[in-house]
Amino acid sequence: MKTLLNGVKTYNSVMLNLKSDKVIINKSAERVFDFLSDFNNFENIMPEQIQDWQSTMTTCEFNIQGLTKLSMKIDKKIPYSKIIIKPNGDTSFDYILTVNLYQLEEDKTEGQLIFDADVNPMLAMMAKKPLKNFINILSEKLKDNLK
Repeated sequence: MKTLLNGVKTYNSVMLNLKSDKVIINKSAERVFDFLSDFNNFENIMPEQIQDWQSTMTTCEFNIQGLTKLSMKIDKKIPYSKIIIKPNGDTSFDYILTVNLYQLEEDKTEGQLIFDADVNPMLAMMAKKPLKNFINILSEKLKDNLK
């Protein structure tokens, strides 16, 4: 038996751990953190496979084309270094999306997204590649579009 991230006990799940490529963003960690602390800013950096985007400052909901619907909320923020995002409401699987920021220079920040999920083995096989692609595209778009 395994206890999931949300405390639910299950017999049939695997931990999926996906890390985006690290990206260098030519902005301060404070600027990147402030941008990512508002889900309303995310719409402009979402990959094209995202549909039905809806957001408030602290929550968002969208469909990943051909995969699943996700509803998220900002759970915890550690100024200028980390944002922890968790499911908002009922989800088909339990996950945590962590944004890590490391200030390298005054206007240069390294960023990485880490997606941890407790999923059934079949979903892990089906979702691994699209989710990895999703977080990599999100990281790249953040680097290219943060102004």
